[in-house]
Amino acid sequence: MNGLSTAFIVLGIFLLSGVYSFVKQGMPKSVIVLLGIGGGMSLIAGLLRLETFQ
Repeated sequence: MNGLSTAFIVLGIFLLSGVYSFVKQGMPKSVIVLLGIGGGMSLIAGLLRLETFQ
């Protein structure tokens, strides 16, 4: 597991936890959707990069 894949995974988890926080605060749905898409893409990129280097 290299540093960049770890950074992507941590960033994805951070952004997805932000989605949960924004939903509880009642933020606009467009912001939540964009944050969720960014978090999901970051998490997937980290996982795919992790599998590439095994």
